Amino acid sequence: MSVLERVQEAEAAQGVADSAGEQRTSDLRHAREQLKRDLIERLGLATIAGMLGEGDSDRPRSELTVALEAILNTGGYEGLAPDDRRRLVREVVDEVCGLGPIQGLLDDPEVTEVMINGTASLFFEKGGELVQSDVSFDSPEQITITIDRILAPLGRRLDRSSPLVNARLANGDRVNAVARPVAIDGPSVTIRKFTDSIRSLGKLEELGALPHWYAQLLSWAVSCRKSIAVSGGTGSGKTTLLNALSCEIPVGERIVTIEDSAELRFDAHPNVVRLEAQDASIEGLGAVSIRDLVKNALRMRPDRIVVGEVRGEEAIDMLQAMNTGHDGSLTTLHAGTPEETVMRLVLMARFGMDLPPELIEEQVATALDLIVMSRRLKDGRRAITELAEVSRREDGRVGLTVCVEYRLRDRTWHLVREPGFLAEAMDCGFLGKEEVETWRRSCSLR
Repeated sequence: MSVLERVQEAEAAQGVADSAGEQRTSDLRHAREQLKRDLIERLGLATIAGMLGEGDSDRPRSELTVALEAILNTGGYEGLAPDDRRRLVREVVDEVCGLGPIQGLLDDPEVTEVMINGTASLFFEKGGELVQSDVSFDSPEQITITIDRILAPLGRRLDRSSPLVNARLANGDRVNAVARPVAIDGPSVTIRKFTDSIRSLGKLEELGALPHWYAQLLSWAVSCRKSIAVSGGTGSGKTTLLNALSCEIPVGERIVTIEDSAELRFDAHPNVVRLEAQDASIEGLGAVSIRDLVKNALRMRPDRIVVGEVRGEEAIDMLQAMNTGHDGSLTTLHAGTPEETVMRLVLMARFGMDLPPELIEEQVATALDLIVMSRRLKDGRRAITELAEVSRREDGRVGLTVCVEYRLRDRTWHLVREPGFLAEAMDCGFLGKEEVETWRRSCSLR
């Protein structure tokens, strides 16, 4: 047999396999729809609705599972393999009680993000890598039903008149949904799952995101009331690092947090006020922006203001807060380097106040003390990379000095220069010379 004939035979065999797989998927889809109809016929919609309204989420699932297994044993489903029967029961229960095909992904603690691309595909992030799910939504209507179930308890809706929605679930998961006409290929949903397992610098150490000496340096920076901006790309771990830094704030201080979607947690801190921005209602009323909350926070006697993410004109209010007695405040923003962080802050601040860039840059130079970079690596791991110290030059512009350098090639951290606040902390007695000397011995000064 020639090479060409072998290739053609292999392609034909693959075509038969693909056709068989598509037929099996179609058969299971029809069996699932029939099973749902049989369930409704046996129990009735009123009974099912009553079960779901009891408030106990586990009981309806167990009762529906028993009913579905009984239906499968009554006939008409004899050709199904045991694995397919279990799959059908799980999918129908998820569709009736949960969020359909994505329920299993949301229940999996290792899945960090779920992405619905219309009916074409369903992806999820696990272990830092994107994986295509072997299940998907059957129709745009099924996706719409799922979106409605997510948004209904929040008093929000997604339709042609309001095709963009950002929301937060009760467990902290962030949801972004886009519908037609904006989403050309059908409704698209992105759910970023909230994880409360990483709430300390120590936990980030365990995950290999930074070494112990670097974590100690950041902890001292927070305790010494240094104003810090955490920068990085989407999904780089900015909010996780912000939460870990916030937990280093001494318990005797009052904290006001401001977020688009409330994610920060302070279980051990007694004096925290958490504020969350609010979109306008269906009638176009009641919107409360991040900038509104930053202004209001100044009247709440905060020792520290923590802004989940600066995205626009609220940057000028944040900088002014840092410059008027609220030192030690923390925030995050999207940027790839410390230099880009300064440029973005200047640009966003100009949205809020039409001042010359030089004056705003001077505000940045006097407000910020440190910029910490968070980065998502190619293998999906997150790392706390560069640390830059912010200073004010003689001409009023921002000066940046790299203190901690991250070398991607060998994935190592190096202390390039001690931040100036360490000497200040020792002079005022906040840090002892012996503990700083011990810290110096634990890292390589280069």
